[in-house]
Amino acid sequence: MKNSTIKKALVFSLVALLALGEVSLAQTAASSSAKVFGGRGQYRTWNVGVNAGVLEPIVKTGGTNDFTNWSPSLGYGFTVRKQLGHAFGLELGFLSGRLTYDNGGATINLGSGPRTDGVTQISSAISIMAVTNVATVDFLKRENAINFTVKAGFGQAAYHWVEINPNATPAKGTYGPNRDRNNIRNEYVPVGFGVKFKVSERVNFDLGYTMNFLDADDLDGTKGKGFTKDKWSYKSAGLEFSLGSTAKPNLDWVNPLALMYDELKDITLRQEVEALKGRVSALEAADLLKDSDGDGVADKLDKCPNTEAGIKVDGSGCPLDVDADGIPDSKDACPTVKGTAALNGCPEFVGGSSIAIQFEFNSSVLKTNAYPILDKLSSDLKANSSSIVQLDGHASAEGTDEYNMSLSRDRANSVKTYLVNAGIAAGRIATSAYGESRPLASNSTEAGRTQNRRVEFKQQ
Repeated sequence: MKNSTIKKALVFSLVALLALGEVSLAQTAASSSAKVFGGRGQYRTWNVGVNAGVLEPIVKTGGTNDFTNWSPSLGYGFTVRKQLGHAFGLELGFLSGRLTYDNGGATINLGSGPRTDGVTQISSAISIMAVTNVATVDFLKRENAINFTVKAGFGQAAYHWVEINPNATPAKGTYGPNRDRNNIRNEYVPVGFGVKFKVSERVNFDLGYTMNFLDADDLDGTKGKGFTKDKWSYKSAGLEFSLGSTAKPNLDWVNPLALMYDELKDITLRQEVEALKGRVSALEAADLLKDSDGDGVADKLDKCPNTEAGIKVDGSGCPLDVDADGIPDSKDACPTVKGTAALNGCPEFVGGSSIAIQFEFNSSVLKTNAYPILDKLSSDLKANSSSIVQLDGHASAEGTDEYNMSLSRDRANSVKTYLVNAGIAAGRIATSAYGESRPLASNSTEAGRTQNRRVEFKQQ
C-alpha cells in the first residue's frame, strides 16, 4: 500500500473517532412514546451518511484479474437511507475514487502500445440497495449498541482511464459509441456487509465492505482472457446521521421485544383495564345484564322476555324454530319439517289407508290383540329410518266432550309409549286427539261405539 494512501486513511479514521467522541458526550437519549403496531410515523426513518476508505481492483471472493499487482487508493462517498422497518431499508449511494494497478514491470500489448500499469478514475458509482439489519431483535439486552447489516442492489458506474500508457492514454471526450463521452458507463451489482456502532440517538459509526461486479470488461482498459467481467471493492468507514424530530426514536435501534414489554407493563394500560372493570360493574349494577327468564339474553335485548324454562332461544331471546312452522323446536316432534300444531309440528299425512286398534269402554290400556299390529309397525319404522307415524286418538260419545278429548289423547299416548319402548324415537311419532268429533260408526249402537273407541295410525 502506498504511504500517501495509508496517511490519508489514518487521518480520516482519527478525525472520525474524535468526532464520535465529541458527539457521544454531547448527545442525550431521546424519550420514546412508540407503541407496538403504531406505524413508521412514530420513528425517525431517514438517515444520511458520509464515508471514505480504500478502493481496490479486486474482491475477496476471488476470480480472475487482469493484473498481478494493485495498489489501494482513496475513495469517498455518501448515502441516503429510508428505513422501512426494524430490519429492512432502502439506500441510495454515491461513490467516487481511483483504482490503480500494474503488472510488476511486465508489459501487455493493447494494440495501441505496450502497457505496464494504469489508473482508472471512477467519476461516479450510483446505486440503490436493499439493506437488511440482522441484529434488530435482542433477547439479551433492552437496547442494541451494535447492528450487523447485509446489502445488495443495482447501480451504474461512470469511469475513464487516467493512465494506461504515457503515450497512449485516451483523453476525455473519446468514450462511448459515438466517441463523444467523457466516461464509459456500465451497470454493476453491489453486494456488501457491514457493522454499525451506536454513538448516540442521532449518530452511528459505520464500517463496511462492498464488492462491486461490473457488467463489462473495460474498467482497467485491459481485456482479460475468455469471458471475464471486471470488479472492484470498497472498504469504508463513516458517520451516519438520523434526521427528524428528537422526540422520536431512531427505527434502526428499536428492539421490538423491549417495545412490546414496555407497552404491556405501561401503567396507563393497567389503568384503562381497571376503568373498564369499573364500567362493567356499573352496567351490572344498573340491571343492564339482568335476565329474568334465564334464557341467556339480557332483558334489555330480549324480544320474548317470558320464555319458558329449558327452551332454547336465538340471539333475540325468542324460541328456536328451525323449520319456521310456528312451533318451538323444544315442542316440535318434527323440528326440521314444517308441520301443524295439531300434529305436534309434524306434517299432515295425505292419502293412504289407516289402521286402527280398539280400546275397551272408558280405557286407554292396550288390548293384547293390538300387540302384533304394533310390533309390525315398529319393525317397519326400524326398517325405514326416515319414516314417521301419525297417531290419532278417538272416543265414543259417552261422557262429556272434554272428558272424551282427554281419553282420546291418553289412548294415542298409550300407543306412542309402546312404540318408544320398542325402540322408535319419540320425534318420529306424532300424536293428536279428536275426542268424539270424528266417529267411524254410529254411536247409537254398541257395535258402533266399539268401533269409535280407537287409535288410527298412518305411516309415511
